[in-house]
Amino acid sequence: MTHLTELLAAIAGGVDPGPFALVRREGATHLELFTGTVRAADRLADIPLPDGAAGPRTLALVPYRQVTERGFACVDDGVPLEFLQIARHERIDLAEALAALPDGPVRTADAGFDVTDDEYAATVGRVLAEEIGRGEGANFVIHRTLRATVQGPPLVAALAALRRLLLGERGAYWTFLVHTGTRILVGASPERHVSVDDGLVMMNPISGTFRHTAAGPDRAALLRFLADPKEVEELYMVLDEELKMMATVAEHGGQVVGPYLKEMSHLAHTEYLLAGRGTKDVREVLRETMFAPTVTGSPMENACRVIARHERTGRRYYAGVLALLGRDDAGRQTLDAPILIRTAEISPAGGLRVPVGATLVRHSTAEGEVAETHAKAAGVLAALGLGPQAPAAGPDPVVRLADDPQVRAALAARNAPLARFWLDQRSPGAAGLPGLAGRRALIVDGEDTFTGMLAHQLGALGLTVTLRPWHAAGPVDAHDLVVVGPGPGDPGSTTEPKMRTMRGLLADLLAEGRPTLAVCLGHQLLAGLLGLAPHRRDAPYQGLQREVDIFGRARRVGFYSTFTARADADRLATPYGPVELARDAVDGAVHALRGRGFAGVQFHPESVLSPDGLAVLADLLSGLLPAGRLSGAVGPA
Repeated sequence: MTHLTELLAAIAGGVDPGPFALVRREGATHLELFTGTVRAADRLADIPLPDGAAGPRTLALVPYRQVTERGFACVDDGVPLEFLQIARHERIDLAEALAALPDGPVRTADAGFDVTDDEYAATVGRVLAEEIGRGEGANFVIHRTLRATVQGPPLVAALAALRRLLLGERGAYWTFLVHTGTRILVGASPERHVSVDDGLVMMNPISGTFRHTAAGPDRAALLRFLADPKEVEELYMVLDEELKMMATVAEHGGQVVGPYLKEMSHLAHTEYLLAGRGTKDVREVLRETMFAPTVTGSPMENACRVIARHERTGRRYYAGVLALLGRDDAGRQTLDAPILIRTAEISPAGGLRVPVGATLVRHSTAEGEVAETHAKAAGVLAALGLGPQAPAAGPDPVVRLADDPQVRAALAARNAPLARFWLDQRSPGAAGLPGLAGRRALIVDGEDTFTGMLAHQLGALGLTVTLRPWHAAGPVDAHDLVVVGPGPGDPGSTTEPKMRTMRGLLADLLAEGRPTLAVCLGHQLLAGLLGLAPHRRDAPYQGLQREVDIFGRARRVGFYSTFTARADADRLATPYGPVELARDAVDGAVHALRGRGFAGVQFHPESVLSPDGLAVLADLLSGLLPAGRLSGAVGPA
């Protein structure tokens, strides 16, 4: 008799077997059974990871509210950070597990969303108009929850749902059931959030959902999906956002691999993999990557504020992670953490919760996002055996769309417009410019961690870089260059503390003649000090790539902005000397400016959407830091 058999026999007899977890990881032919003691912690740093033999140590259930560790806003529902201290770990053959798990229907009653369709549509409209339309970010995920009551013993129902997921779903990163004694989580998450193994940190941004027709996969429809600009731009935006996270947890940032098609039983997703070497404690990696932009939005800190403003209730475990922490044979820390989506939470009393969310971008419509939440909820319920279910695809599909030459070509084409800096293997020092060696730069962060990516690019060019949040006072005279960075918000505000502080810093830098580079929000504030008031665009430039003229050279770069300065001439007389402007020929939008000792760019040279970004930075730095000769190949001329 195996431990699983004993555990299932206790459950069938109405006895609580104590805390346990059953997990099938992607591609595995077995399940892992973890048993032990459940405890709670206040912070991720408090999760134990003791030394000892190789293997898993702790399985943590990280709720969304844990984002407050980073100082970010949330509707605090008090859901605890719990972890299973693993006392026993076994592997069970998949066929053996399927034979042992209960095979029966799962019945529910009183199903309905906590937020009506009309209410959700109204929220979508407000976010589009008041948040994206006013420069608060590029995209935001707003969730709603389908609630129902499970009929019969909840743990038996959850085990039956797990069996159905194991049989009917393929392509999931983790298929799992976790029982703590006070809650049950059962689901099939398609998405790795972050993993660490042998010092390699990996993240897995997924965006875009292609649903199979009733007749099965449709190649022509998939090709149309892969060419859809909305789907392409959404994936680029989450790729940029996760590259920001990788910039903080990997010494040299992340390298982009892919894109790939992740095929599941009834749908497919487009995805990238990000990889980079890191030495941080895995609990710090978890903390610095709370939480995935695919379930929150970007930029991250303000996305959390937007979610808190527009969602009625806390998210509980939705958008959080399961996190398996352990040690390898050499004693090094390991981490494997899927995102808690496509997951049902069941209470001991049988209360069922299935949270789902829709990603709101500038293209979104209220009707479309309402329909998306219905489709996602129906998919989770069907997979759990709680609704109509399409015929199972089986373990190996007859046709793998990802193997089709045209599909492969369509996926590969997505990389053509992207920055090679993030796609190619980078050797330390390869892009360094001799004129920057030994120079020091300070980046002032305006609440957008694009600054982390910018730090890696400036570091690759040879600068030694320090990051500082906008609200942290400190001297700047120890730095050869000050970069006033990007962030959300209205640059015209005269009352918002961040705008006042960053505007004051720029005024001081101009008065002192200190070399200054301003990016996006910093650029808008700089333009305002030079007499060019920012204007709100009719249509936000969020996640938009354009080829623009930058001081006589065509440059393809990425924009994340709702505001822009405008001018009707290419030169501007200011108290700080003449300023040269790179303007849009149609509407006069100022894409870049430069004067004696300062420069600004409205776009993001560090974005994956800026293939010419590194070259633009090199050009501008040659004027800002003229001592020494700047030379070297950094990109297209």
